[in-house]
Amino acid sequence: MACQQSGKTPEQPLATLILVNGNFFTADSAQTKVTAVAIAGERILALGTDEAMKKLAGPQTQVLDLQGAFAMPGFIEGHGHFNGLGQSLQNLNLIQTKSWAEITGLVAEKVKNAKPGEWIEGRGWHQEKWIEPAGTTVNGYPYHTDLSAVSPNNPVILYHASGHGLIANARALELAGISRETSDPVGGRIVRDTRGNLTGVFEENAMTLIEKPFSEWLNKRSEAEKVVAFDKTTQLAAQECLAKGITSFQDAGSGFWELEQYRRLAEAGQLPLRLWAMASQPQAHDIPKLANYPQIGLGKGFFTCRAMKCYFDGALGSYGAWLLAPYDDKPGFVGQNTTPLDTIANMAQVCKKYGLQLCVHAIGDRANREVLNVAENAQLDKDARWRIEHAQHIDPQDIPRFAQLGVIASMQAIHCTSDAPFVVKRLGEQRARTGAYAWRSLIDSGAHLTNGTDAPVEDVDPLPCLYASVTRKRADTGFEFFTEQKMTREEALRSYTIWNAWGAFEEKEKGSLTPGKLADIVVLSKDLLQCQPEEILQAKVLKTIVGGKVVFEGR
Repeated sequence: MACQQSGKTPEQPLATLILVNGNFFTADSAQTKVTAVAIAGERILALGTDEAMKKLAGPQTQVLDLQGAFAMPGFIEGHGHFNGLGQSLQNLNLIQTKSWAEITGLVAEKVKNAKPGEWIEGRGWHQEKWIEPAGTTVNGYPYHTDLSAVSPNNPVILYHASGHGLIANARALELAGISRETSDPVGGRIVRDTRGNLTGVFEENAMTLIEKPFSEWLNKRSEAEKVVAFDKTTQLAAQECLAKGITSFQDAGSGFWELEQYRRLAEAGQLPLRLWAMASQPQAHDIPKLANYPQIGLGKGFFTCRAMKCYFDGALGSYGAWLLAPYDDKPGFVGQNTTPLDTIANMAQVCKKYGLQLCVHAIGDRANREVLNVAENAQLDKDARWRIEHAQHIDPQDIPRFAQLGVIASMQAIHCTSDAPFVVKRLGEQRARTGAYAWRSLIDSGAHLTNGTDAPVEDVDPLPCLYASVTRKRADTGFEFFTEQKMTREEALRSYTIWNAWGAFEEKEKGSLTPGKLADIVVLSKDLLQCQPEEILQAKVLKTIVGGKVVFEGR
């Protein structure tokens, strides 16, 4: 295909950077066969052949030979927790742990260097993924006994991989004032055995009981100390993303203080990647603060907040997903509705008032149906682009409603293969086959899909997520999960680029290699369109480019 601009004109700026000898996936159907991209400043100037693009060079132009490497728009993480990612790089990261004994061993090592009274925090454990028995359990959860033994004086809080449950040790229970007599809060459960003994596990809204003393301890820091810690966490998260080819990150819920810090960093030129954030659902007295939003493209396009995030149910792994029919492996229990329906309906009206996207966490089929009902009752403009975050388990009758109502299914493909070993156990084969992670059905129905990892629930690396998208196969065991719902290669790449940009109202600025758009590009060692599926997992990030500048180079 001929380049859009074939040579210099007096009005045309010279390129500051030209990438040549590349194998490009542009995600732009009007520019499919190109070997070179010319960049002027932070934006794409033109695409075409090596010869044509070199004509746009001047004396100061940098020319990079990609040596045939695969290049594409920078990955856009479609749903993650940016601060949580940064925290996971400093606290105990339990994602890869294979047993309860391994976890308590890691805590014991952490205790050796802990200060008196210091809380020990971790995240990532999942009882369904342990390969060794955890002793006596309740719903698969261990008791806190071993955890309390290795840390008798330091309180410990370890979050479930889903983020919808935690386990705490005896010292944390004591600080929280939790006893056998403590009642379950609305929308949450203190997990106990049949005799009423505490296991130390807290699900959904019950987690706040332990988080209260933990937050009080954190809040003993001065404002300056909090800012320093926040900035460190932000930089760690950003560098982790850039090293994995992620140039934009959609943050699924931050408080007003955090949003102001991100804005500060962006406007100071200290936010290394582009952050698009959802404001966490505010308390009633804080709703007027939304008058300061949306904030779009601040800090030269590095910070945007134009959405609100609400939670409607929990996660499948912790029996929190709100279902139309009971769990197969927990008869009589249909999960947790964590926020009253009328509150969600009220937040929908708040979003309409302030011009914000409504993004609702809904995993179970009952939760998804109710959110779709809210969207229908709100009489949305079809381009409001409200989102259901996760949309993991949908009744087949509700799948067509996403397209009909213009609601985006903001999904995370890696959850499919990560959760696969226990989904049928929770839902039964019929529900799992027809409505669990139903990407193909949603795409074929005309729905808009986005993709991501939900980091730090999963590793933020897009490559395992792309592998899951096109295979629905676990990389470790080869276990396949209803492969009729998988995506094509091109759909998977679009789901991580232009589809994610569309889901954030940013398709005119990013998501494809198109003249005029931001020059956010990732260069990889494997052709993700043509390589063998397993080679997707072997790909290395060679370069990450943000705004026309190389910000990461792999070895």
